[in-house]
Amino acid sequence: MRPAAAALLVVSGIHLGAQLVEPDSVVAAVTQVLLMPALAGLLVSAVRSTRPRLVRLTLVALGFSWLGDTLPRLASGDAAFLLMLGGFLLAQLTYALAFLPWWRASIVRRRPILLLPYAAGLARVVAASHARAGSLLVPLVCYALALGTMAVLATGLGWVAGLGGALFVLSDALIALRSFAETALPAHGFWVMLTYLTGQTLLVEAVIRVQRARSPWRR
Repeated sequence: MRPAAAALLVVSGIHLGAQLVEPDSVVAAVTQVLLMPALAGLLVSAVRSTRPRLVRLTLVALGFSWLGDTLPRLASGDAAFLLMLGGFLLAQLTYALAFLPWWRASIVRRRPILLLPYAAGLARVVAASHARAGSLLVPLVCYALALGTMAVLATGLGWVAGLGGALFVLSDALIALRSFAETALPAHGFWVMLTYLTGQTLLVEAVIRVQRARSPWRR
């Protein structure tokens, strides 16, 4: 196992364990801030160069995701939520830009009927959230559109990225339902972070696969 993969596994395991035992602990907070840097380290260690457009944009998206994980800790209430939303909105837009060259291989071109579940799922989450969203409704709708676009375009990189994008959607849907519809699962934070981390990891794995398919070089 590569050191970068081992580091990601350790940080992820500690964080998910903390989410189960004490989600508001310092351990949970610190390890969440370390997740995206660890994932970025895995990507850098697995590709020959960070110069290709797909790799560079993926690293930028991970950076914005890190901001979404980190900045809300500096505020509270609606301000914290907007900081999280802003960081991840930039991440989704960057991912969508990274995946755009593969749109012809995505469900947009190959199976447009599959766009319906994405649209219906996101519309259902927004509908369930709108009553309590108040002034956050417009940012929430904008984010949902960016998130759905990212997830759909991710299918162009193959089933691994497609699954990663879908899990990212599920993670954010769980956050919205808890924040605005007062709907929560047992150990809700654990499931949010498990789907989020798995989704991000699968997106990075898909990028690694695409880059390796373009080059005979292997690490």
